[in-house]
Amino acid sequence: LKMGDMANAACMADHFDKNQKLPDPIPGCPNLRRVPGYKVYCCGQPTIAGFEAALAHVCGTIYPKDGKIIWLNVRQESDVYVNGEPICARPPNKIGEYAELGNVTRDIAKANEVEFLEVCKKRAEENGGKLKAVDINKKELEFEAKEIKSLSQVIEGLKEKFPGLVHMRVPICNSAAPLETDFDIICNTLVGTSVNTPIIVSDQVGLSRATTGCVAVCLFKEFQLSASYEGLVETVPGVNLELLKMDTYKMNADKDPLFRGEFEVVKELVASMKNGVAAKNVCDKVIDKNGTPKTGGTGIKQLRENIAESKLSYEIMDDAAQAFLKSKIMDNIHKYYYLILFAGYMLEAAELARSAASDEIKAEVTLKGGKLAIPADQLKLVKPFAQFCEDQSSLRTLIETGKGNLQWERDMPQAALTNLEDLAAKDFKGNLGAIIHDIYQTAHVMFGDMPQGDHKKRAKYRFASKTLMRLLPAALKSEVEGLIETKKMTLDLYEILGQCTWATPK
Repeated sequence: LKMGDMANAACMADHFDKNQKLPDPIPGCPNLRRVPGYKVYCCGQPTIAGFEAALAHVCGTIYPKDGKIIWLNVRQESDVYVNGEPICARPPNKIGEYAELGNVTRDIAKANEVEFLEVCKKRAEENGGKLKAVDINKKELEFEAKEIKSLSQVIEGLKEKFPGLVHMRVPICNSAAPLETDFDIICNTLVGTSVNTPIIVSDQVGLSRATTGCVAVCLFKEFQLSASYEGLVETVPGVNLELLKMDTYKMNADKDPLFRGEFEVVKELVASMKNGVAAKNVCDKVIDKNGTPKTGGTGIKQLRENIAESKLSYEIMDDAAQAFLKSKIMDNIHKYYYLILFAGYMLEAAELARSAASDEIKAEVTLKGGKLAIPADQLKLVKPFAQFCEDQSSLRTLIETGKGNLQWERDMPQAALTNLEDLAAKDFKGNLGAIIHDIYQTAHVMFGDMPQGDHKKRAKYRFASKTLMRLLPAALKSEVEGLIETKKMTLDLYEILGQCTWATPK
């Protein structure tokens, strides 16, 4: 099924048990929270009542309800509303909390929504007014469809109370980076807004996609602050300008390098691009503010540290799970890389916005000291992000070739490997007990940094399985590889030992 073939799409309920993962819920709007320091909010797909509750919450008692409010919907799936509850279109083989749906553009998403609305109405009509659906666990559901509306119709209804509401689709995938053009859609939507214009970013639950969108929005807010207020703050007596600089952010140096985002390809990016160090600092600050309370945020996903956590999990998984996780880790590094690149674009954009201001604007906003204080809603972008990337296209190649540049397996100390190879070469079966003993002794040293528990036991066991396989005599190794390939056994220490000791040679 392509995400354009709505006739065969499954109806999946967006909301599910325990989808609210944060305290202080707003009824009908999963995981709504504000990013500390920014007028930026993140949430899951609301009900119709939840939309109104979220907008009222964002406006509070100060921001006018008829003021401009930007709502960025970063979902790839199209939504309809059945009795006020959101139901999304999914390929029948991609039911669940997460799904990658390929290259879904804004135009595709809009066209899908129109078609999906008609499909749902027809299905209900043919089923006595009831619409069949599933939840994320594939449990079958059935609703009496008293009212079916498209998301667009819901948004138009909200504009009666919130006439300044602007809803923009920017479909992005769950793991990898948004497209360069996606960043440009976000920027173009935000140009003309002020620093205090509320921006809301939503996906299904308020997790990875919405967090990614929020990071991009906060980086745009940083551009507005930098370009608008640099001149203004210099007129305030006693202000320490160094404290106001966003590119001096420092992470805890005691953290593991991977948790600090020091991947090889990222280090190459920082060294290659203009303002590379500053771009990573600003990006890390914004990611931390969008992350969990542990890094100063109010959210659920820590986009940078999640990569390191996944890498630690990689060591304890079987081959099939490792293949999937490796792809996800590389996608997430790709996303982190592009967020840093976008941060660099925004830093450059702030410089260009000040220098490119027209003489009329300069005459209006130049302060006594000669610095500019351009109002945020008058800031312009001199060139799009896609052009910024085209101007240094080697950075595109760098991430494609370098995102897998991680040490996926731990290196065995050479002395230990030589000892094991000698034991195996002299008398494999006779020395098997000593080989297993020495493998585990080596594992104890190699995984000494991991805390005691099941993860460490599984990592050591997996290492032992792979190392024993590596040491098998050629004929036995070929036999075991054949059995694994035909799924008659697995890459498991005890199964390999059984083949070594009990199986009759062929």
